[in-house]
Amino acid sequence: MPEGISRDDLRAAVASGVLDEAQASKLMILSDQRQGYRANMIGDDEPFELFKGFAEIFVTVGLGLLMSGLVGLSAIFGEIALIPAFAMAVSVVLALYFTKKRRMSLPSIALCIAFAITLAVTVIALIIGPYGDLTPLKTVAVGLIGMTGMIAYFRVFRLPFAMFALGGFGIVVVVGLIDLLFPGNAPSNANFTDYFDLRRQPYLALGTLVFGVCAFLGALWFDLQDPHRVSRKSASAFWLHILAAPALVNTLVMSNYQMGGPVGTGLAIIVLVLFTLLAIIIDRRSFLTAGLVYMGLLLAAAINETGTQWAPVLTTLVLGVFVTSLGAFWTQTRAGLLGMLPNFPGKHLLPPYEDGLAVSE
Repeated sequence: MPEGISRDDLRAAVASGVLDEAQASKLMILSDQRQGYRANMIGDDEPFELFKGFAEIFVTVGLGLLMSGLVGLSAIFGEIALIPAFAMAVSVVLALYFTKKRRMSLPSIALCIAFAITLAVTVIALIIGPYGDLTPLKTVAVGLIGMTGMIAYFRVFRLPFAMFALGGFGIVVVVGLIDLLFPGNAPSNANFTDYFDLRRQPYLALGTLVFGVCAFLGALWFDLQDPHRVSRKSASAFWLHILAAPALVNTLVMSNYQMGGPVGTGLAIIVLVLFTLLAIIIDRRSFLTAGLVYMGLLLAAAINETGTQWAPVLTTLVLGVFVTSLGAFWTQTRAGLLGMLPNFPGKHLLPPYEDGLAVSE
């Protein structure tokens, strides 16, 4: 970027309405073409901002107390639907100020969570009443209404975190559908690890896999529209990646790892390697984080085979060296990897990986 203007400045300009997202992206592309992206790259190339200062924490604490008090009134007065609905309306009114006007990150996330929870409580109360059962069909209905509400919330406030809440309701839909269509594979009958095992709970694990693919495609759709990571599209993709990665990695790795033996371990390692390469290609460290636990498990199993008593220490040490090295040389590793790959559809839409912009097909 030119001296005096940074990517953070552009993000602030977009947030305040000085520039729209298309203008900021074009300005970023022009700057990179003039100076070369690699020479101007900054360390924080996957931006993530939870809060901007203690003032936001202070406001969030106040909002939490306020919303908790409003929801608590439903227990006192017995209005299981009316008061949560009122609390939901209050969260929207507050979001008009803290999200649309003040652009405060943490309070906006807190209000989005409050909206999602009160929406769910209101819908459940209206659908099943005080004494009804939450059947699988009603669970699907709650999830679909919740997804519709979060889509509307996102369109009004353009808050990236709303994508995370949308995905949460999507999980509810998946669980409800599996319980409705395949009662014998109901989540209540499964162990936690079975949620992701395609052999032990095929329908349930397939549901998490389909959810992960949908979340990943949604994240990729946002990412490809904002390769320079200057707009809310990139932040929206971040939250979808947070949902997609565990669903995909857990399902594919767990299904192979629980086979046991060298074959299961080998297949799990192959899956992790492929996910690592995918994370590097799309330039998303957050996508890779979900696989770190499994990397540790597989590494520990391999070291344990040697019979050494230092297995826990060696596992932590080796995994730490790997993660630190990859983090320190991420951009160089990514440039080398993408430089070796032939052109493929969408490659020119990925975040730049060499001097100047990625070469179009």
